[in-house]
Amino acid sequence: QVQLVESGGGLVQAGGSLRLSCAASGLTFSSAAMGWFRRAPGKEREFVAGLNRGGASTYYGDSVKGRFTISRDNVKNALYLHMNSLKPEDTAVYYCAARNGMILRTTEREYDYWGQGTQVTVSS
Repeated sequence: QVQLVESGGGLVQAGGSLRLSCAASGLTFSSAAMGWFRRAPGKEREFVAGLNRGGASTYYGDSVKGRFTISRDNVKNALYLHMNSLKPEDTAVYYCAARNGMILRTTEREYDYWGQGTQVTVSS
């Protein structure tokens, strides 16, 4: 059974930083493209960042480019999201997602497994 467990969320002031982690099990992590999505209150879930199985190819949503960095450790079966210069509009539940494929994708329907999410709240 595939499990994705996010951690690292919390309350931070605007301009601050957080690092989210996602621990993966039950899948061949090194073969899976991974992504981060988020859902803000009253909004649809949106793509934040993704990377291919090796981590060399990454892609970011426009709203986080230059501030967030996605990375992975295929030895530890872990995915990370380093978030800098946080803004109140980054407040959301952040989800880790995995897909049965090597190439990163940016839409929800292309991901097969999801974590429960971790709350990030940025105060102004």
